[in-house]
Amino acid sequence: MEPITLRTERLILRPLQEEDTDAVAAACDDPGIQRWVPLPEPYERKHAEEFVGRTSPAGWSEDTLYNFGVFTHEGALVGSMGLTQIAHLRTAERQAELGFWTARDQRRKGYTAEAGREVARWAFADLGVERLEWVAQVGNEGSLGVARSIGFVLEGVQRARIVHRGTRRDAWIAALLPSDWGRAQETPYLPGPATD
Repeated sequence: MEPITLRTERLILRPLQEEDTDAVAAACDDPGIQRWVPLPEPYERKHAEEFVGRTSPAGWSEDTLYNFGVFTHEGALVGSMGLTQIAHLRTAERQAELGFWTARDQRRKGYTAEAGREVARWAFADLGVERLEWVAQVGNEGSLGVARSIGFVLEGVQRARIVHRGTRRDAWIAALLPSDWGRAQETPYLPGPATD
């Protein structure tokens, strides 16, 4: 897929560029991000160079990861957000997973949820996603708050889902469906019976 740029009222979501490397390195060298996101520790400039210069562009060109750098209109890095697990886009499941991290000084401003709503809108409208998942380690309350603000519905806990720093960890899983936003989808949906 050709990389694209998305815009919201306060943000620009665009592919990361070489000049973003230092900002990415500084943001990811934060214990608050490393606690939850599988990044090298310590996070060095060479890791940012790899992510910005190779991993993100390859994701677009190879259809494995559609990653955006999230920036204010003034150009400050807010974080990174992308669709992962996109191999399922080309199957009957038509699903992807939304992943993100937010720079420490940009938290609690609503930026990440704003960006997430725009990526979800694009995923539903332009990519035909019919189930968008969010997964995070149990205890990552900040990420859970963002997911809920976007509209994700928490579905439960998956035991030992995530391997982080050599240890299996339980994960929350949530989903956002087009119907949650009043949008139609190609594949009919038959919900199971309500349970108590």
